[in-house]
Amino acid sequence: MAFSLPDLPYAHDALEPVIDAKTMEIHHGKHHNAYVTNLNKAIEGTDLDNKSIEEILGGTSISGPVRNNGGGHFNHSLFWPSMTSPGSGGAPSGDLAAAIDSDLGGLDKLKEEFGKAAATRFGSGWAWVCVLDGKLNICSTANQDNPLMKAAIGDAAGCGGTPILGLDVWEHAYYLNYQNRRPDYIAAFWDVVNWGVVGERYAAAKG
Repeated sequence: MAFSLPDLPYAHDALEPVIDAKTMEIHHGKHHNAYVTNLNKAIEGTDLDNKSIEEILGGTSISGPVRNNGGGHFNHSLFWPSMTSPGSGGAPSGDLAAAIDSDLGGLDKLKEEFGKAAATRFGSGWAWVCVLDGKLNICSTANQDNPLMKAAIGDAAGCGGTPILGLDVWEHAYYLNYQNRRPDYIAAFWDVVNWGVVGERYAAAKG
């Protein structure tokens, strides 16, 4: 099967001033689209072309092009719906809120630890909130790796499980607005998190 670029669930300018329209146009229409195009090229004619992206990334042996472009496609497909217009994303509630309190020490502690994971990721990568062994876990990965790739990234990364929230800290995700001020971008991210979507993912991961 060929993968396709998912539509954004909002207009390009819907996240302003946190993320500007031009960044969204380039990030979604150029960067994500390139990952999709190159992923389809990498799996064409192989035994991967009838698998889901989750099955591909969870495999024990994936080539560099599949790892990089498959990760880029999955990560961004999770990233876009994780956000909504500033101030409209609500707050964690129900089972998710309870898990944040019990597993991570509360929402402020989640933001603190997630912020550290995002800010200290050297170079390009992602910060994650995952469900690992039934509990919430915060970690980060390099480049376009993600927690589904545990077989590929190994235990040394300290990252695994099912991702329910991710933040792109590649410079192309924030440089037009924030230049080198990655911590400002990370802090602003909380204004656009769609906690309803994150809660749905948590419920699905807990199964």
